[in-house]
Amino acid sequence: MGLLDKLSGWLGLRKKKVNVLCLGLDNSGKTTIINQLKPSNTQAQEIVPTIGFNIEKFKSSSLSFTVFDMSGQSRYRSLWEHYYKESNAIIFVIDSSDKLRMVVAKEELDTLLNHE
Repeated sequence: MGLLDKLSGWLGLRKKKVNVLCLGLDNSGKTTIINQLKPSNTQAQEIVPTIGFNIEKFKSSSLSFTVFDMSGQSRYRSLWEHYYKESNAIIFVIDSSDKLRMVVAKEELDTLLNHE
């Protein structure tokens, strides 16, 4: 039983479709995190930068995930808010080693949290 299966059991979610939005600045590791959440037999061997967005679909034993991997480049960040309403969860990724852009990441997270 994987981490996602245990989490869904604790939350009382069974056989549910879940839309997840994965956000963060460019090159923060969003696609890598999504890849690690997928079943091991469907994980990608090579990760390439996301342009625009990618949609990943995979299943755990009790949940069917649709993950929107949104590009973190500045020109695409204004598109994030169009996906908030349809999402059941949001993963916001921060690269803790990117100290120069930590303020930008904080501003984007604040914008996300303050969105109606």
